[in-house]
Amino acid sequence: MKIQDTLSNSEQTLENSKKIRIYLCGVTVYDESHIGHARTVIIFDILRKYLESKKKEVEFIQNFTDVDDKIINRAKAENTTAEQISVRYIQRYFTDFDGLNVKRADKYPKATEHIEDIKNFIIELIKNDIAYVSKNGVYFSVSKFPQYGKLSKKKIDELQSGARIEIDESKKDPLDFALWKFSDEEPLWDSPWGKGRPGWHIECSAMSIKYLGENFDIHGGGRDLIFPHHENEIAQSESYTKKQFAKIWMHIGMVTINGEKMSKSLGNIKSIKHVSDNWGPNIIRLFCLSGHYSKPIDYSEEILKENLTKWRQAETCYYELIHANSETHTSEIDRLIDNISKEFDNALESDINTHLALSAFFKLVKEVNYLAAEEKLNSMNAKIIIPEFERMLGILGLIIPKITPDEKNEIDNMIITREQLRKEKKFQEADNIRNKLNEMNIELIDHKGKTIWIKKEKIKADT
Repeated sequence: MKIQDTLSNSEQTLENSKKIRIYLCGVTVYDESHIGHARTVIIFDILRKYLESKKKEVEFIQNFTDVDDKIINRAKAENTTAEQISVRYIQRYFTDFDGLNVKRADKYPKATEHIEDIKNFIIELIKNDIAYVSKNGVYFSVSKFPQYGKLSKKKIDELQSGARIEIDESKKDPLDFALWKFSDEEPLWDSPWGKGRPGWHIECSAMSIKYLGENFDIHGGGRDLIFPHHENEIAQSESYTKKQFAKIWMHIGMVTINGEKMSKSLGNIKSIKHVSDNWGPNIIRLFCLSGHYSKPIDYSEEILKENLTKWRQAETCYYELIHANSETHTSEIDRLIDNISKEFDNALESDINTHLALSAFFKLVKEVNYLAAEEKLNSMNAKIIIPEFERMLGILGLIIPKITPDEKNEIDNMIITREQLRKEKKFQEADNIRNKLNEMNIELIDHKGKTIWIKKEKIKADT
């Protein structure tokens, strides 16, 4: 598998090791997760599920930033504690992403649970004269890391011109960044230098190295984390270990609205809950996978509608397969499945090209629906196709609503009754049964000599 590495600005081959170790920078838990967060997490979910489908062991760590100025300010505004704010939004995170069929990480370390690890990390940096204590806190000395800027391709002299640098007279250099911030307000912890809390960047360095070791396979997050967060992580981590930090840096493009980044000031943030309530998890996943992960994608209702149309075709495909009983034999099904399967895998092996992977998946959907329409889909062919169809669904994290045996019997009996009423020319009664089935999200498709049914996902925006 090849992945575009931000650091080298080239595709790098993922090492064929027994275990793949991945660290994903998670959310700062002070508000609802939005569709931009969803895209990043879903892309890494696909990466993980694909590797696991190839029998690779994946160790996947995703942190929560649960101590931050944004959390503290939210707590003040609501007259509560930072801990209560973070607990609330961690719970909402799991509700959102469980609902999006995202496999949970092996661990979700929180900054507040790793204060000792963070302090020990800082102690080592001070000991090696790479960090220093000032009146406002402990700072990393950027000048002691000559490669600073190698990830973001920013030059130190350009950065020193003052752009995006917070003025702090206690720093030796304007580029130096906080490892520990002195503070007398909660949350705070004792340290050898004074009471306070850790800086943002040091949290991820301490936790990723603790759980994945000093040189792990993939470190990722949104493209907005390249600078300063990941740049600073590299500087402090490689100064600490004297080794390469992560082998591959993988960054996910932003979700924009009308070409603009989502932001509270513009009032254009789309929360996962809002989009999921209206469109459901499958449509969100299809949207997030619709373009190459490294590029921005623009959110719009039109794109969601297009993905809904595609999803309805996938639902039809699945139920055509499970209802298939035609005796007509279609040759070359094995070759067709083999070709589509290779196309799907090659797309994901080539820098996780989910757009091309989806093209392969929907090619299979189209072929099945064509065979069904031509009355050429038999049960033998369906048995060959279903495992591959379900394999692709599993990797893409898409879920077809399933039917219980009791529901199936009830639906089958209603359809038999409807057919009998039609034969007796009792069309009103037959239409009443169809209407009742519609209320159950069951759609009927009449074939030559038979009627099959489809259990459609109920989507609010489709009503």
